[in-house]
Amino acid sequence: MIYLLCKTALHGRPSMAASPFFRRFCILRSYPSKLSLRFVSTTSNQNSFTLSYLINACGFSPESASLASATLASKGILFETPDKPDSVIAFFKNLGISKTQIASIIKKRPELLVFDTEKTLLPKVEFLRSRGFSSSDLATILSLNPHLLARSLENHIIPSFNIFSNNLSLPDESAFKAIKRFPRILTMQLEDELLPNINTLREIGVRESHIVNIFRLHPRTFWMDQGAFKEIIDQVQKMGFHPSTLNFVSAIRVLRSLSRSKWEWKVEIYKKLGWTEEDVLKAFKLDPTCMFSSAEKIIAVMDFLVNKMGIQPSVVAKAPVVLKLSLEKRIIPRGLFAQHLMSKGLVKNFSLQTLFYTTEESFLQKFVNCHEEKKASELLKLYEQKLGLPR
Repeated sequence: MIYLLCKTALHGRPSMAASPFFRRFCILRSYPSKLSLRFVSTTSNQNSFTLSYLINACGFSPESASLASATLASKGILFETPDKPDSVIAFFKNLGISKTQIASIIKKRPELLVFDTEKTLLPKVEFLRSRGFSSSDLATILSLNPHLLARSLENHIIPSFNIFSNNLSLPDESAFKAIKRFPRILTMQLEDELLPNINTLREIGVRESHIVNIFRLHPRTFWMDQGAFKEIIDQVQKMGFHPSTLNFVSAIRVLRSLSRSKWEWKVEIYKKLGWTEEDVLKAFKLDPTCMFSSAEKIIAVMDFLVNKMGIQPSVVAKAPVVLKLSLEKRIIPRGLFAQHLMSKGLVKNFSLQTLFYTTEESFLQKFVNCHEEKKASELLKLYEQKLGLPR
């Protein structure tokens, strides 16, 4: 409307051009004030400096610098001098954080460049160090989850550690391991996102030691919607897992990680290799993580065991742990060696678990050192040949 009114006046229509006030109004609209020009110029200069700093000091590409600069501008953050960002980068360098890691931190949380290093950043770093984090640990965790530094030390970070120690009875060392595996956990709302799922497990009789064990090794397991988590628990119970067993929480971890389509795809692979659906369920109950093995690994191991060694697929289903072992370093050398022993009548039968899953020391004691010295020496040389070890 304003634009149309000005246009009419400038074209000299008598009804409006006669008004002096209207002419003055249009002139004001046509020429921005000095204040407006100064603001635009200042903002442009600040933005230009920010872009230049991100490219030259942080190693950003022009595209990454533009994105980070836009993020800063959206938060009303622009800087004209390098003083504050320089101090932040120096702070990170003094922690042993590499240039690449610093760039990663700033890309994910560019506003950290204007944080006060002494009042805001240092207290959080000192607290984490007091909990056992080394400089290399801090570098890794902060580059993966720099949002942690934007959290309140008193209102979020310390309470999170209190939950680890008070609600989970986790010593600092175990909490430290969980955080390293899933750094995002320190920026979660643990009371709302973590504890409800853990309490659900407690209510159905899952042992505290099993909860702590899974949390320490696989903390991501508990990070999901409460309703979906309860649905997985129901599935696991219907499969016949008992809450008192460690495999119960292991099965939850697997089903939480695999989509339904991925699960069905793995089942079809096993069925094509000779397993029945009952075999799949049996194997899953014995070792839920057998569903994590890649299709290529499953096919290769089954091919060797079934086609090279003549073992029935259903027998493999009773020892699914072998599907996770190294084919080249464990299964093939021991399998070929066992075939030689059987051909010489030195061993009649063995379980797959005993043959493949025992430690090297136990294996040698069971299949080599149990023979008289001369024979044992010959067998050891043969086994080393199978391993491809230098003699």
